[in-house]
Amino acid sequence: MDKHRFSLLLLEPGEVYFEDFSVHLQVKSDNQNSSEVGRLKICSKSLVFDPQDHLKPIIKILLKECKEIKHHESSKTNSAPHRPGYLTIVQGYVPDFQIGDETNTNVLEVICNQYVEIFEGNILAPYKFKNNERTFLFSLNYANIKDCLPLVCQLHRASTLPAAEQNQMVAAIELSRQSLVKFDPLWLHDVDERIVLEMTGHKITPLVMNHGRIILSTSTLYYQPFNKIEPYHILKINLKDIKNIIKRRFLLQHVGLELQCGENHLYLSLKNRSKRDELYEALLAQPSLHLDDSQQEIMALHWVNGSISNYDYLLYLNSQADRTFNDLTQYPVFPWVVSDYTSPELDLDNPRSFRDLTKPIGALNLERFHKLKERYEEMPEPKFLYGSHYSAPGFVLFYLVRKYPHYMLCLQNGRFDHPDRMFNSVSDVWRNVQTNMSDFKELVPEFYDTSSGGDFLDNLKGIQFGYRCDGTKVNNVQLPPWASDREDFVLKLREALESDYVSSNLHHWIDLIFGYKQRGDEAEKANNVFYYLCYEGSVDLENIKDWNERHSKEVQIMEFGQVPRQIFTHPHPAKVIHNIPQSLTVPHVKWKNIDNIEVREELLCHKEGITSVCLSNDARLVASVGRDGILKIHNCLAGTRERSVSLGNLPLSSVCLLPESSTAIAASFDSTLIVYDIECGRVVDQVRGHEDAVSCLCWAPSLKLLLSGSWDCCVRAWKVKLPYVPLKPASSLIAQLDHDDKITALAVNRSDTLLATGTSEGEVFLWSLNSFSIVKNLPGHKESVSCLEFSPDSTKLVSCSDDQSLKVFDLCTGTTVFSKCHIEKLKCLAWDGTTLLVGGAQGSLYLWDLINVILVKQFEAHQGAVLSITAADDGSVIVTGGEDRKVKIWR
Repeated sequence: MDKHRFSLLLLEPGEVYFEDFSVHLQVKSDNQNSSEVGRLKICSKSLVFDPQDHLKPIIKILLKECKEIKHHESSKTNSAPHRPGYLTIVQGYVPDFQIGDETNTNVLEVICNQYVEIFEGNILAPYKFKNNERTFLFSLNYANIKDCLPLVCQLHRASTLPAAEQNQMVAAIELSRQSLVKFDPLWLHDVDERIVLEMTGHKITPLVMNHGRIILSTSTLYYQPFNKIEPYHILKINLKDIKNIIKRRFLLQHVGLELQCGENHLYLSLKNRSKRDELYEALLAQPSLHLDDSQQEIMALHWVNGSISNYDYLLYLNSQADRTFNDLTQYPVFPWVVSDYTSPELDLDNPRSFRDLTKPIGALNLERFHKLKERYEEMPEPKFLYGSHYSAPGFVLFYLVRKYPHYMLCLQNGRFDHPDRMFNSVSDVWRNVQTNMSDFKELVPEFYDTSSGGDFLDNLKGIQFGYRCDGTKVNNVQLPPWASDREDFVLKLREALESDYVSSNLHHWIDLIFGYKQRGDEAEKANNVFYYLCYEGSVDLENIKDWNERHSKEVQIMEFGQVPRQIFTHPHPAKVIHNIPQSLTVPHVKWKNIDNIEVREELLCHKEGITSVCLSNDARLVASVGRDGILKIHNCLAGTRERSVSLGNLPLSSVCLLPESSTAIAASFDSTLIVYDIECGRVVDQVRGHEDAVSCLCWAPSLKLLLSGSWDCCVRAWKVKLPYVPLKPASSLIAQLDHDDKITALAVNRSDTLLATGTSEGEVFLWSLNSFSIVKNLPGHKESVSCLEFSPDSTKLVSCSDDQSLKVFDLCTGTTVFSKCHIEKLKCLAWDGTTLLVGGAQGSLYLWDLINVILVKQFEAHQGAVLSITAADDGSVIVTGGEDRKVKIWR
């Protein structure tokens, strides 16, 4: 152990450390006289003496075990020479404290029935409980007895009260003493620094809450503990060093705030939610704070695409769900993934080597599960299947006791667990979590962390944990036969975690722990129900006025385990093992060198803004329509105009070219579909398609189906005969898809099986083109949907909106896997499944890589909004149309 042996881990749960004094200690007993120099720590439930000689034990005296605490009065005069503040032991009797020829009156006398010796010989070991009466005399070296005695006596009286009254009395003492601890303005860095906010809160570290003052200035965040436990008394964090700020739960209440500063984290707990939010907003308002782009909204897509590992994604999900390494009650939770701990070799190509990730750990063994289910059915409300949780402080330290033995001693009142109940064998623990009626624990990240090399598995500190019933000494954890050492064990578990089998199934476990199967009806269906106090919202600690009840609930929440904050309410998408599945029947060519595109032709061809552009299949012709009611046909190769025709007095909203490239169909605000023969140069058909403006068109080639959307809140499907034969509503109109709001966007997938529709209210729907029935209602947007596009493999849909956001939906689960808010309304997009072009209302063209999920480039494309964009299949030609009346051809 090191020389700084005293810590708040030595105190009782919730105990307050007030202050300390330099003292000499004399122990009076029938057969023992000793003296030591050290520090006396005054705490709300105990007195702790930390000797200067680090081979001597720390002595902890619980106030409730004290018979008497008083000012020691001398009964003798000792003529032996005595230096101020030092003890002189005269043979034959216990001396009184003296200063020169005067009796020292600065002596605190403590008579107790029991005390505890801690870390004797500077060895980390279970505490020694001494159940015999002792008298301790503490001579204060520099302070006056009146600075110490009233506080100690007051705390002693409090220890005799019931828990609620004791807590109230201690809280009152703490509050009165806080006013004595001032923040010195001289600690500010310079004269320009100004204090913005000041409040009190707790600094949270594993198993410890330390009360202090939080001061936010224009450049620095200060944490000043009300005691002197911090090495430098005050913690200073430059705002420019803060990389991220995360709101957290603490004891299931939204009162926590975690600040990430590189490798260091500061975890704070405030009085209530409003105080937490006040500090959060004040931090964000400081100009000197520059947070990293956390890219939280892109992590799901990163993982689905395989851009980040399963390990990193699970760490991210834990953080999002308020799990942090600073709080053992909400420590990050990882799944058991391997089920074979007995074979000489681990076969990661065999599915039998893996745990079933679709089930909670308690439902893996059917025999045990049926017994649990029978008990559940007979149980009164609130029912629970599992009597213990998958993650709690005791379970975390069960795994990590060799690495953090001092945490276990704190949690278990100075004792380690019984040797036979410790983490002795990996295979034994795996067997137990499948068969024991009260063991359902999952794993901790350390099992998969190759950087630490499994250091938690070996007894590197040489702790004496005792002997098991069979006589074997508890030392290193016994590993499976397939692991040569702890590094090899962790490495192989990591390989298993990143394997194709786990990657293909991990989303099921995510649904159970962080997602839609975590609570409610879906949790019941998934047999994933825990004790009610594990869930957020089950109890409101802030409104419990009874101290006893509140303390009882806090202890239960801390010890029993907490369900992570729910971060998904829909099924989580699966990871794509291959970016383009082998089953994909539609040929697909990815765009190449798209980041090097530049404008090759610029055509000023309309009198008003261009609303839609469309390329022919061979990318030879481009059609454009605008608010001027004109249809234009240009030759992309020659840069020449081939046709220009006015189709009416009202704006045209959309245009599409039929496969043979000789027919264009335009949508008009006068509710009609206008068909134009390019070769003949004339309008060949005009059909009243809707009851209001036709807003968008799309074409399903294999079905020869034209789909039109309108402000009359419906989409109509028209069967088209090629070569083109005029449409007859009675026979050509084969389906109508009704909506509640105006239709603003349409898209058909490449296999012509799915239709996506977007509305003026931001809704996004998925329809079957086989049955013309709705498949899914996707999360959508806050404002009008501008454009939609399917990925080539039909597994995803991308959308943009006037709410400035870009979204990618996983169509298997209906969840949003990517969402990014821009600084302008987004009006159009084109996508090859990996690379995305998005046009904005202020003229920007954004180029996104949606595999690595990064914004590659931003172009200034038009003066005013980019209203339409289209691209050749291979990306060799890209055409944009803008509010500036220009068509631009990019190559």
